[in-house]
Amino acid sequence: MTENTSVRLLVILSEDSSVRMELRNGIPNSLEELIDEVKNACGLGGFIRLQYKDTDFGNIFVNLTSTTVIKDLTVLKVVQLDPDSTVVLYALDPPVSSIPLVGLDSDDSSVSVHTDDTILLSSPSSDSLRTQQWPRQFPIPRFSYDTECQLQKGNAEYLRSQTRLTPSSKMLSDILEKVAESIYAYTPYPEDSDFSDVAEALTKKHPCLKEPGSFNESYGWKRRMKMKMANYRTQLKAHGTSAEVTVNSLKSKSEGDSYPAKNVKRPRRAEANHFPSLPSGETTGSLEQERVSLLTELQKKNNRQTIKEKMAKTFGYR
Repeated sequence: MTENTSVRLLVILSEDSSVRMELRNGIPNSLEELIDEVKNACGLGGFIRLQYKDTDFGNIFVNLTSTTVIKDLTVLKVVQLDPDSTVVLYALDPPVSSIPLVGLDSDDSSVSVHTDDTILLSSPSSDSLRTQQWPRQFPIPRFSYDTECQLQKGNAEYLRSQTRLTPSSKMLSDILEKVAESIYAYTPYPEDSDFSDVAEALTKKHPCLKEPGSFNESYGWKRRMKMKMANYRTQLKAHGTSAEVTVNSLKSKSEGDSYPAKNVKRPRRAEANHFPSLPSGETTGSLEQERVSLLTELQKKNNRQTIKEKMAKTFGYR
């Protein structure tokens, strides 16, 4: 924190919603810390961008890239971002020269933070890692061209005459397959309330799929998604493409635990990448050699980049 005095902020969440928050320990040094403070105070999740009201330019909202412009009574605005289509770039704050490098000699401080970030993002093991928590509003994916066309016509007819669309088996399979893939991007073991969120989001986006007479007009879709998700996990186990699903297969359990529903290993609350997959083309033997090599590299100077590469490569194994 830059100072130990209280700072009052007004955070605008939407046109008709705003929150007053107070930074009792002063303004954070980095933008990431400030975003975390805003998320905690306002109960937000996912990816957001902060904007501040710039008095030098007629009180318009400008993207916040540094906390140095924040002062008492600053007005902030929260912009929700779509993680599938948005790349968020933040300015480095504080400068690289002032960032302490724990466990390395002072000579390593010349290594750029940009280089480290690039290594982590381009790591072969990072492609399958989850970086998002369950969204407040589940994003329904786009389906195949034929399915989207039928849904468009069905939605128009529903708005005109309240006629519900009865999907064909092919259309139903396409919808459930795409939705299951989207759910798996967040968690392979969704809760009952998560399925309710997805079913309601589906019928809200495509009202022609509503089921009159059922709870929230979407209970049937909730049941279908539960069964589809179970089948989807079975496929992943058979192909061995998901470590966190394969670990719960019967062949991975001890003889006394060889029951489908016994000792199912799930991530704890707010825990992501519970069982990350190994990098493609790597085995436990080759990664053990990389781990031993990493211990050797830690004894050397001026090799922060090599250490970052080996840390990212062996993350799933460690």
